[in-house]
Amino acid sequence: MFYANAAGDIRINKEREKDIEMFEKFFPDAYKASTYIIEFEELYKEGYRGLIFDIDNTLVPHGKPADDRAKKLFSRLREIGFKCCLLSNNKEERVKKFNEEIGVNYIYNAHKPSKKNYKKAMELMGTDVHNTIFIGDQLFTDVYGAKRTGIRNILVKPIHPKEEIQIVLKRYLEKIVLYFYKKERKK
Repeated sequence: MFYANAAGDIRINKEREKDIEMFEKFFPDAYKASTYIIEFEELYKEGYRGLIFDIDNTLVPHGKPADDRAKKLFSRLREIGFKCCLLSNNKEERVKKFNEEIGVNYIYNAHKPSKKNYKKAMELMGTDVHNTIFIGDQLFTDVYGAKRTGIRNILVKPIHPKEEIQIVLKRYLEKIVLYFYKKERKK
């Protein structure tokens, strides 16, 4: 932020700039109300070919199986031409069960935000950082990991408020980051 002193000299508000810099590494590239309103056809036209998804609270409420909406989405994505991969910090049993009706590549126990399995997901899909997008509901795991890897990302609002306690605590910190994100976007 800039301001002018009495002499008319323009100065940068250093404190404000530091706040923004501190949070920018967590800012999503885009923020949508739901995975299900993303214009995937447009993304395909832009040259994107791979989609990496978080599962819980991105595609379905936490711990729930693939529902009709998720099944239809992945069917639509196949028709468009996308390769997809699920990337979850959950155990194999959870991810495998969700994927039974979806039928895409998946990586469980992913240790997000570590870059390793974002790269592995692209390997599985035959894509790279230039034509892959990550979609998830958490800033400090999903978005941060994608940004660290160099992948475009879309943050979506969580589907359901019921979450594990460690996620509930992170949501308070996310609100602070999203406050600065929204403020920057208004500029």
